[in-house]
Amino acid sequence: MSLDELIKKCINQDAEAQSQLYKQYASKLFSLCLKYSKNYAEAEDNLHDAFITVFSKIKQYNNKGSFEGWLKRIAINTSLQRYREDVGVYDIINEGNIEDVSVAINDDDVSLDFLLKIIQELPDRYRLVFNLYVLDGYSHVEISELINISTGTSKSNLARARMILKDKIECYNATLNSHSI
Repeated sequence: MSLDELIKKCINQDAEAQSQLYKQYASKLFSLCLKYSKNYAEAEDNLHDAFITVFSKIKQYNNKGSFEGWLKRIAINTSLQRYREDVGVYDIINEGNIEDVSVAINDDDVSLDFLLKIIQELPDRYRLVFNLYVLDGYSHVEISELINISTGTSKSNLARARMILKDKIECYNATLNSHSI
């Protein structure tokens, strides 16, 4: 069945089509939800809520842009909405300008699993800003609107996230080097 046919059947609330759509995109969207969630269980909840939104708003998809991109946006927004609800009131203070820290990573330095693990360990807001900016290509202006912080705070959170990651990678490499001597 083509994607267009699948979408049309989902619009008509065909349970089999909805199941097929879920099976086709759940793993990709779960990975995305996991990036923006505190833990595995919260990512599962966010995925569930995202699909509820997808099925209730699928009529609004108008074939402009990719369908997968539309799904990803819903998954990200669902995860960010949970974050906003959990955090409640935001402290909208500019955390000061921090020099931009870049983290150069050589493929031989750290494994992808380790990198994903340390990104997941970042404090919530740092992790969200890092993922939105570095992994998903959002601008600081877009991030500030999505999670209700100032642009300066977004930049500061990104710099702090990068510093934390850089320190963890250096510590990891130092530990590896001391064991290999």
